[in-house]
This record gives sequence, structure tokens and C-alpha cells, in this order.
Amino acid sequence: MDAFSLRTISRVGSFLVLATLVVAPMALSQVGTTEDEAATQESEEASKSLSKMESDHLPNPVRIHPKVISGGLPESDEAFQELADLGVKTIISVNGMTPDIETAGKYGLRYVHLPHGYDGISDQRTKELAKAVRDLEGPIYIHCHHGKHRSPAAASVACVSAGLIPSELAIPILKLAGTNPGYVGLYDSARRASAFETQLLDQLEVEFKEIQEIPPMAEAMVHLSHANDHVALIAEAGWTSPEDHPDLDPSHEVLLLRELFTELLRTEEVASEPEDFRAWLANSEAAAKELRRELEKWKAAGSDPEKTAHFAKFTQRISASCKACHVKYRDIPISQPQAQ
Repeated sequence: MDAFSLRTISRVGSFLVLATLVVAPMALSQVGTTEDEAATQESEEASKSLSKMESDHLPNPVRIHPKVISGGLPESDEAFQELADLGVKTIISVNGMTPDIETAGKYGLRYVHLPHGYDGISDQRTKELAKAVRDLEGPIYIHCHHGKHRSPAAASVACVSAGLIPSELAIPILKLAGTNPGYVGLYDSARRASAFETQLLDQLEVEFKEIQEIPPMAEAMVHLSHANDHVALIAEAGWTSPEDHPDLDPSHEVLLLRELFTELLRTEEVASEPEDFRAWLANSEAAAKELRRELEKWKAAGSDPEKTAHFAKFTQRISASCKACHVKYRDIPISQPQAQ
């Protein structure tokens, strides 16, 4: 081979090396840019699905993803019919109360019970929720009681963990649904959520039950919450039976509320709780007892609608005791130690 050919090969080789050094970083940069653009596009597409929904029978429904809706408890045939009309196939309850599987079944809806508290969502429950929204037949309706706190937290954490939506949408979902910032455990769970590896969810074995057993204390608190909601509806109706709930008798509902406090105070579990916990329960019991006595006197005197203002001091006592107890014992994040 002559000298000219050697020089030519050398120059070509040098050019190729130089080209590689220049083009390779550019190519890698373009790949990174493409991935960033894809992630941005994915986030924008997911954001388009996030919206409040209009409903006649479902409390606070929010569309999280084309496959997932968050909302409140379906309490009537009309509510279950509306879910069926929306195409929903699976209902996931994160509420403590026993799901109404009988009514759901009438409309071809499957119930799955995966309850969690206001203190956040455990790692195990997060995995189960993620697998549920990924694998169960959809659309899926996730509900708690009011649809404002636990269900949007569960839906956001589930969808992020299953890779259905980007993590930056988790907190906006809670804000859109109206989740109280005081529930720091729920916000903490949403903030920490990230997509699981596909293999982890593939290998996760879960028995999706229609009804889960919950601790007696938690069950009692569920009943207390519902009784308190009924009394609130009665108060809004001027201490008469609400038009849309004629079955709610004021005196009887307050009696039920008082009995729930009384029964809780008799349990061994409450007896072992701290003194302030028991004091708040006892104060609520006394307030409910006094409220019923005043209601009976008001009723006997003719139920004058102008003479109901003093009832509020009793409901305010109950609310204040419940709130104080919740702040100290219920709403703290799972990651923090329980108060003593």
C-alpha cells in the first residue's frame, strides 16, 4: 500500500473518531430530550382526565383517570344505578363500614373492601390498591364516606403506584377533591407515592374480599360518624326531619348518638385509653344526653322554630371533643409515633 493510501485511511479514521465524539453526545442529548418530552406529554394527557364530575346521587365524584373515579358512599339504588350508567364495573371501598354488596350486585357491580384510616395509607395497602386499579375490571369507583378525604388519597396513591398517572398529580387530586390539609397523613401518603416495578405487582398475591373485618373500635367510630352526620342533617333542617330523609326523627337520632358514646365508654378498649381520650368521649356523651332532654322539652312546648338556637351549643361541644381527639389520636401520619 502506498503512502498516499495510508495518509487517506488515517485521515478518514480521524474524521470518524471526531464525528463519533461530536455526534454521540448529541444523540444521547436528543434521547434524553425525547424522554423528557414524552414524560411531559404523559403528564399533560393525565391532567386532562383529572376533573370534577356532575352527579345527582354520588357525593363529590372526581375523575382521576379514564379507568378510575373517586367519590363518596353510594347510599341508594339511584346511586348504584348511576355508577352502572357510568360503566363502572368495580367499586373499591376504603371506608370502615360494611359495603352494601347486595345492592351493588343488583346492578352488576363488584365490591372490594380495602379500608384505611385518616392517618395515611400503609405500604401494604398501597400495593393492594395499586394492583386493584391495574388488574381489576374497570372503570373503578373508589369511595370513602364523604368522598373528600380518604378516597381521593387512595385513588391518587393507587394510580401513581400503578403507573397510571405521574406522581406530580397526586397532591393536585387531593386539593381538587377538597381534602382537608389537616389530614397530614393522607397528604404524606400522596406525596411519597411513586410507581412500583411491574414485576412487584405481578408477583403480589392479594385476595380481594368483598368485606374486611375491622377492629371493634374502628367499627364503633364508623357508626358514630354516621350518627353525627344524621344529627347535622337534622340541625340544618331546623331540628325537624329533613325532607330528603323523613325517616330521621330528631329525638331518636340524638338518642342513638348518645347510646353510641355510652357503649364505647363501657368497653375495655376505651378503659385502657389515656385519660383525655376518655374525657372527650364522656363530654360528648353528656352533651348528647343534654341535647335530647332539651329537644324533648322543646317538642312538648310546641316545637317553636324560633327557639332552637341554644341546641347549637350541644352539637358544638360534641364537635369540639371529637376534633380534639382526632387531632391527637387519629389524624397523625402513620410514620409518626402515636401520642400517649
